[in-house]
Amino acid sequence: MDAPLREYVERYQPEDAVTAAARARGVGLGCASVGAAGGAVLRFLATALRAKAVVEVGTGAGVGSLYLLGGMPPAGVLTSIDAEPEHQRVARVAFAEAGVAVSRTRLITGRAPDVLPRLTDGAYDLVFVGAVGAGDARYLQEGVRLLRPGGVIAFDGVLRDGRVADPAHRDPDTVAARDVARAVREDDRLVPVLLPLGDGLLVAAKSP
Repeated sequence: MDAPLREYVERYQPEDAVTAAARARGVGLGCASVGAAGGAVLRFLATALRAKAVVEVGTGAGVGSLYLLGGMPPAGVLTSIDAEPEHQRVARVAFAEAGVAVSRTRLITGRAPDVLPRLTDGAYDLVFVGAVGAGDARYLQEGVRLLRPGGVIAFDGVLRDGRVADPAHRDPDTVAARDVARAVREDDRLVPVLLPLGDGLLVAAKSP
């Protein structure tokens, strides 16, 4: 996808002021956020699934959270995990600005590998992993375990600025992205699609 077309896709659905402000705070914190097009996909998935229970790995400044909450029904609850308390403090500011009821979010401060195993099997409609990095392949198995049949898992950042397509790039994060993409493709329980939006969004539905 060339640059003008990519920009058109990213700008197809302009972000509201609250989400744009959250994105700007994320830049200040140095935490990556899902792009506007990828966020629109998350909102679409949450809407199509009528997702009442969602898990997010990586709260960041709350950008992905806002998109997910925007597609969930009013009674839906987002469980978001982040190791950095400051990220979640800033995300709460975004939620308050968006008028999100406190009861709709469950923010857990901790490392995702420690938190995910404590969540209930088959209890979630959607799992979103905010950025694939070194050591994150384990999120796939935990995420699929958490999903109900027909639920969806999504990974952002799987193209690593195009480095995944070049075997010469062997840095840990690029290798991790390749490993996750391969594992999703080869998992008989999943029906995947790789979307060239932002830095790559890998989405897979759990077979009924």
